[in-house]
Amino acid sequence: MIRTALMNVMTAAALKAGRGLKRDFGEVENLQVSMKGPADFVSAADRKAEKTLFEELSKARPGYGFLMEESGEVEGSDKTHRWIIDPLDGTTNFLHGLPIFAISVALEREGQIVAGLVYNPATDDMYVSEKGQGAWLNNRRLRVSARREIPDALIGCGVPPLGRAAQHPKFKAELAAVMARAGNVRRLGAAALDLAFVAAGRFDAFWERGLNPWDLAAGVLLVREAGGFVTDADGGADMLQKGSVCAGAEAIQRHLLSLIRAS
Repeated sequence: MIRTALMNVMTAAALKAGRGLKRDFGEVENLQVSMKGPADFVSAADRKAEKTLFEELSKARPGYGFLMEESGEVEGSDKTHRWIIDPLDGTTNFLHGLPIFAISVALEREGQIVAGLVYNPATDDMYVSEKGQGAWLNNRRLRVSARREIPDALIGCGVPPLGRAAQHPKFKAELAAVMARAGNVRRLGAAALDLAFVAAGRFDAFWERGLNPWDLAAGVLLVREAGGFVTDADGGADMLQKGSVCAGAEAIQRHLLSLIRAS
């Protein structure tokens, strides 16, 4: 595990926010049968976690700016540093009682991501990375998969939801191309965790379009620090700006990128 002062600040904030999410997650099942339904409850849980992260990180690093899923951008007096935060990645999973969701926190310094954290409170899995310090899951150093042949690979993906139906034809073409070559495909519904799974070698590669910076920032650094390759879905280096990603072990990432670009 990385024991720097910066990582101690990030993990402490995530653990505090995670305790609240874990309590709220335990209530979701009871809300499934209520007349009101759980959607309002989950959005409140989301906002509460973001507020905790904002308060804890502001206290530890006064002046840093923020880019957050719920509250948007908050300018700081320190223009060189910005926290990029998703307090609940995998909201739909959380809503349905699936324990596949995460807090994602990244620190951007002068436009470069220098630290990232992805924490699943349901499983207590904490993925962390700092530039030049490697990637870790709890106390275990991470490396991307050593597989080189795409027929042996397990590929993760993101499926555009109903609200982004215009993206369905493109995704279906990409999926068909990948399914024709890859060993198998999975969709978990939490991009930050998908990227963490690539860093841990659980997925050999992952791709998705239609994402936001807070979905990607921490996971991109995790993959890179675990020895993986990351581009946007068109092969460029503008993941956060374009909102797309193709990440994985070097050989598999290259194969996957060629398949989706040709679709």
